[in-house]
Parts: sequence; C-alpha cells; structure tokens
Amino acid sequence: MSMQPAPVAATRTRLPGPPSPAPSRRARHSGVIPGLRHRPAVPADPVKVAEVERRLATWAERLELFPRQWQGQFARFGLGRAIVLAHPGGASLEHLTAAGKLLMAEHLVDNVYCEVDEGKGGSPRGLGGRLLMAQSALDPLHGTPEAEERWGHGVRADGPLRSYHFALRDYATLATPSQTDRLVHDLARLHLGYLGEAAWSETRYMPRVWEYLTMRQFNNFRPCLAVVDTVDGWELPEAVYVRPEVQRITALAGNASTLVNDLYSFAKEMAGDPDHLNLPKVIAANERCGLKAAYLKAVEIHNRIMEAFEEESAALSATSPLIERYAAGLAAWVAGNHEWHATNTSRYHLPDYW
Repeated sequence: MSMQPAPVAATRTRLPGPPSPAPSRRARHSGVIPGLRHRPAVPADPVKVAEVERRLATWAERLELFPRQWQGQFARFGLGRAIVLAHPGGASLEHLTAAGKLLMAEHLVDNVYCEVDEGKGGSPRGLGGRLLMAQSALDPLHGTPEAEERWGHGVRADGPLRSYHFALRDYATLATPSQTDRLVHDLARLHLGYLGEAAWSETRYMPRVWEYLTMRQFNNFRPCLAVVDTVDGWELPEAVYVRPEVQRITALAGNASTLVNDLYSFAKEMAGDPDHLNLPKVIAANERCGLKAAYLKAVEIHNRIMEAFEEESAALSATSPLIERYAAGLAAWVAGNHEWHATNTSRYHLPDYW
C-alpha cells in the first residue's frame, strides 16, 4: 500500500477549567532537584546529537508530520540530545534515529490528541476513538480489501497516525518480530494510561496517591525503555524479558523516570494548566498540605522507587549476563532521561522550594 503524506488533521476544542494555586514564580531555579536520587549520564556526543536532529527533522518534513509553525517548538525540545543521552550504547546513527522517530511520534500523539495545555487541540472528549485509530496505525486492520484501503487513507490523512505508522515501520527493520510486538503492546499500555487520566479530567476526579501512581505506570516512559536492547543492537530473548522479576525492574525504571518528568515539569504545568494532574498536586489534595510539602514528599516517593530499581536490578544482574546487559541499558536510559530534564532549562524550571 502506498503511504503518501497528507496535511495534519484539524485541531480540536480545548476544555476550560477553574484556576488553582500555582507555585511561586519569584525566581526561576534550574539544575538538579536537591535531594533527588539519580545517576550521572554519559555525556552526549554533540556530533551524534546534531546528526540525529538533522535526520529527524528531514523525516518529519518529508512526511509533513506537523504544521511549519510548530517546527520551532520541536527544534527547542532537543529530541536528538534526549535520544543520545538515553542510549549511550546505541549501535549506529540509524538505531538512534529509529528511537528518535518513535519518541517524536509518541509526543505528537500525546500533544495533538491528549494535552489540552499544549494548544494543539488536545482534549479528553472523544479521546478513546482517536487512540483506537492510533493503535491501529501500529497494529493494522486486517479485513476486506476495501476496508483496508480506507484504513490506509485514514492513516495517511492524519499527522499523528502517519508518524506512528512510519516510525514503527522503520523500527521494525532493525528489531526482531518479538521486539516489535513488545513495543506495540507497550504503546497500547500507554494509550490506556492516557484514557485513565482523561476520564479523571472529564469527571473532575482527584485520584488517591496510589491511584495516581497506578495511572502513571501506564501513562509512562515504558515504550522508550522497551527498545533499549534493539537500539543497542541486540535482543533480550522473549523468554527472559517476560519473567516477572525482569518485568518488575522494567516497571520500576519506567516509574522512576516518569516521576522525574512530574517533578521537573511541575512549575511549567502549574503555570500553563493548573488543573493538570501531577504527583505533588495529588499529594497536596489528598494530604491537605501545601504544594511545597507535597513536592518534597513526591521527591521522596521517586527516591524510594529509584532505590528499589537500583537494588533489585543489581541483584538480578548477578544471576545472568543477559539480564545484566539489559539492566545496564535501562539504567543508562534512566540516567539520560534525568540529565535531559535537569539541563533543559529552556523548557523546565524548578519551583522556589529551597
């Protein structure tokens, strides 16, 4: 089937929400969150960063994945640096670029379909239908020739769907069928997390802390972690990957990394959309405390999860060289993710809590 690019779909109406207290903006603090448990990342090679950025920009422009007026925002995001930091053992520029295409596609789906505060039309209303079509761009329709042809037209008529389809296609040329299927299922988990958060937004439900952490285990960086062995040019055998203890360290790595995002993006989110859920806000609502106290408790929760990942992955690594190599890839991604957040001062700043 020929898949030619077409203009991105029209944006949707944003849902208003009542204001809530924002963190102090008397000063814009940047750098590492004091007391946050993290490991140093391998410095990103600027030559690799520039080349990955160039390849991703060329890919996005060729497929017309988003309007030209968004190009500045995507350029400032620093996608190439994020990928090189997270995958210091990347087998080649092609492998790094494949990871970058997937991350770009995931952000495009999130921003255009889900995120109200991004100003690109995201909304919880009708999100289930949009995410179902997004999943079909990864897991294609098998039916009558007529239905398959119309499905193909639908995929190529929408930027987020197009990005998913071609990002997965390019990744699959470097991955085994098992690795590709692993990623497709982890993206379905991600979509389920988006739907859970959207349902709470529509009903104005404030989750309990454990409920929020459960949602964040699905609305999570796990799809990025699912590709660490592929990007490094090898495969953790499926029989090993599915073992409960391997799944647990994968989940812990994803949860720690995702809470890093909650903490570094907190001030930005509260300024742009005070109703956006994050761990400090959920703690504050449930424990009836101020945002500063809640933020510091969220740091503690992250640290406990990070400590569990480090201790359990070390113990598990001692049992198998394959698991040791996989756990090292997870740890490198976690460290690179933290470094990108802590140094991306044009995107994030810390609240004035220290």
